[in-house]
Amino acid sequence: MRRYLSKLIHGPVGFNPSNSFPQLNCEMGSYCAARRTNRQASFSGNNEYATRAFATTSCASLSEDQPKDNPVSDMLVDSFGRLHTYLRISLTERCNLRCQYCMPADGVELTPSPQLLTKTEILRCANLFVSSGVNKIRLTGGEPTIRKDIEDICLELSNLKGLKTLSMTTNGIALARKLPKLKECGLNSVNISLDTLVPAKFEFMTRRKGHEKVMDAINASIDLGFNPVKVNCVVMRGFNDDEICDFVELTREKPIDIRFIEFMPFDGNVWNVKKLVPYSEMLDKVMKRFTSLKRVQDHPTDTAKNFTIDGHEGRVSFITSMTEHFCAGCNRLRLLADGNFKVCLFGPSEISLRDPLRRGAEDDELKEIIGAAVKRKKASHAGMFDIAKTANRPMIHIGG
Repeated sequence: MRRYLSKLIHGPVGFNPSNSFPQLNCEMGSYCAARRTNRQASFSGNNEYATRAFATTSCASLSEDQPKDNPVSDMLVDSFGRLHTYLRISLTERCNLRCQYCMPADGVELTPSPQLLTKTEILRCANLFVSSGVNKIRLTGGEPTIRKDIEDICLELSNLKGLKTLSMTTNGIALARKLPKLKECGLNSVNISLDTLVPAKFEFMTRRKGHEKVMDAINASIDLGFNPVKVNCVVMRGFNDDEICDFVELTREKPIDIRFIEFMPFDGNVWNVKKLVPYSEMLDKVMKRFTSLKRVQDHPTDTAKNFTIDGHEGRVSFITSMTEHFCAGCNRLRLLADGNFKVCLFGPSEISLRDPLRRGAEDDELKEIIGAAVKRKKASHAGMFDIAKTANRPMIHIGG
């Protein structure tokens, strides 16, 4: 590994569930944005859970978030006034890894190829969303880089008028080789999944080899000018929670945004609350070692709570879906590889866009279907224990 990887240092940190963070409460119809009460608010390892001092809220109205150059149509506005300008498109259910939190040990039944969206169908749906106000698309899977026409898809998506960001979430196995061409085709943001810095643990978690290839992908992304390079790390107790500070070290000299994700329940991943490392515990561990950690003001629709550290080129983020959901500012929709449309990651409700597409539906009919589904979106997803008991698809079917 390159020089910015730190020497592994392990140290247990206890979690006190009574020291929880204040919830960010806003009336629905407004977005919640965390703000600092002190511009130079800093944390001390001796000031337990110092985030209480700055985790106040401010509400940004929907009108302030309304894009000026590409107005959002009513199709993308739910009954709580949330504007959905971010579409995640799963390109495939196939993957070249077998991550334990993503699929069962015995694999999953894949949708037959004829039932998956074609490139033409993906582009038609994407154009419909972008022309209606979506300005960000993220390509997911499965593993999107194994799709043979990925470059063509990126090129055509990047040419959609009104699209500002074309991103991809990838496991990085094939990325170093494909990224130069993907960047030429318009890809301008990348998230790379990496749950451990230890090759043997990587092989255990993913049931495959490839740790060095993922590290190469991170370095290649930096070399090609992606800034930041987001690295997604699902934290699980007893597996990689002892590596949290080692991951933070990656941000010292490189423009890496390490994003710690709470372990989430999906069909087949054997979720257990005992494996969950809550945001408060992760943050406490980071604060004790990196005492200059500072909260930055997040965008109202951010999924992550973002932090900087003095002297570090990158930053640290936490995605807290289980312990502090961010549903009030949700702007995300999902198009699955089989053409089903999903308005909430944790909700079981889906509706097919593939079937009306193949029946010859006009754009107006598709917009009605999409708009009706968006209007049915709930104010928030269920609690983690209810999610664990609710039938939903494996993550590899939904799209990471």
